[in-house]
Amino acid sequence: MSDTRHGVPAGAAPARRQGTQSVQGNGGAAAQSARGNGFSLTEDWLAAGVGLLLIVIAWALFASGGSIKWLAVAPAKWSSIGAAVQDIGRHLPNFVALFVVFALLFGTSVALLKQRVGAFLAGFAVVFVASALILTLGAWVNASRYNLEPPLVALALGLIVSNLFTLPAWLAAALRVEFYIKVGIVLLGATLPFTLLVWAGPVAVAQASIVSLVTFFVIFFAARGFGLDRRFAAVLGVGGAVCGVSAAIAIAGAVRAKREQASVAITLVVLWAIVMIFVLPFASRSLGLSTAIAGAWIGTSEFADAAGIAAAQAYGDFARHAGGAIAGAPDAALQSFTLMKVVGRDIWIGIWAFVLAIVATTRWEAQDSGVNARANAGEIWARFPKFVIGFVIASALVTWIASHYSLADYRKVVTPDFVAPITVLRTWAFTFCFLSIGLTTRFRSLAATGVKPFLAFTAGVVVNIAIGYVLSAHVFASYWNSLG
Repeated sequence: MSDTRHGVPAGAAPARRQGTQSVQGNGGAAAQSARGNGFSLTEDWLAAGVGLLLIVIAWALFASGGSIKWLAVAPAKWSSIGAAVQDIGRHLPNFVALFVVFALLFGTSVALLKQRVGAFLAGFAVVFVASALILTLGAWVNASRYNLEPPLVALALGLIVSNLFTLPAWLAAALRVEFYIKVGIVLLGATLPFTLLVWAGPVAVAQASIVSLVTFFVIFFAARGFGLDRRFAAVLGVGGAVCGVSAAIAIAGAVRAKREQASVAITLVVLWAIVMIFVLPFASRSLGLSTAIAGAWIGTSEFADAAGIAAAQAYGDFARHAGGAIAGAPDAALQSFTLMKVVGRDIWIGIWAFVLAIVATTRWEAQDSGVNARANAGEIWARFPKFVIGFVIASALVTWIASHYSLADYRKVVTPDFVAPITVLRTWAFTFCFLSIGLTTRFRSLAATGVKPFLAFTAGVVVNIAIGYVLSAHVFASYWNSLG
């Protein structure tokens, strides 16, 4: 069956009514329909395999003194169109090689799922070029000033194109939202070694844990109080409690949320992240907070790494030019932010993904389908999203690698040559995902969610800011000030 607007070509997963397709769909749910104890090649396993293969290749090159940086290319920062064009031309072989590798890995996965490879490759070429242009726009030096963050641009562009034009059926074969999500999440695991928890210190971990738990449950129960679906509530909750866009995507895949629910969560995360860029530094100045405490508060209350870094740097720059009016070293703001947000809170992505995947598998699905909640181990295994296992394996592998280095050496040696290139590959996968979500979602499905998600998420924002301030400026103030 083929849909003329968001067509699903023959050989793809069974068509579903637009607006109700889950993030697990488009080949994932159908491929995992077989229950039993035997091994079945599914989209989850293939996504985990693709992600882990890229990580192993990157590690092998790193261990031999090389790096996958040549392949993991991304547009460089630019201030003029001429400079952007020149950079793309200079790195055109890298971009072509990256496209070939992605096309080979993704195309092989599509073939193993017994779906049309030709249609996928034709559509993926369009998705790749569009994503490259979006990432190039995001590399503009003034992009943050105009809120042109790649995730939001990709989502908005996809929505506009999808709702104004009729998409060819062959393009739909490449809009594999779920597959891109899963590959990106496995790659995300390689950037979050468990060792970071030790390096962050018990105070940063404790504060991050308190914030993550409290904010999640506030948003989750507020959303449930408004009558929102449990999966939607979970996506909103983790999006606010952890790391914004990446967390929302990870949980949407783990609990099999609908794709428009992931879209709404991403939009709310980006919206509040932008607001906090201005609110938190201003409030910190008004309260006369030291740079270290302000950085910790920003790390506790921001919803995206990029936005938080911008806010922390802004406060550090203010302190640098304040003539001693603000206590602490200017760089302490960014340092405490990094410990609190990039290390302390971000590591919770894996914890929430694993826990909520089990809850969704053993309880929510059973309650929705009427199946006995005490499903046997084989049934739980059949339903469990296998790409989450890929995330854990990736994180464990990098944890082992990181265990051979100090924090300083990890940042100087491992991050630039091993972790950073994987982060670039993850960014590409997530951009494919954001664009595909937009191209397969209609405005009416977003509008149908109403104002309730905004209210639920905002409740979490208010609590997050209040708790973050109390913990940073009072409970753990002496620890944060010791950094600066």
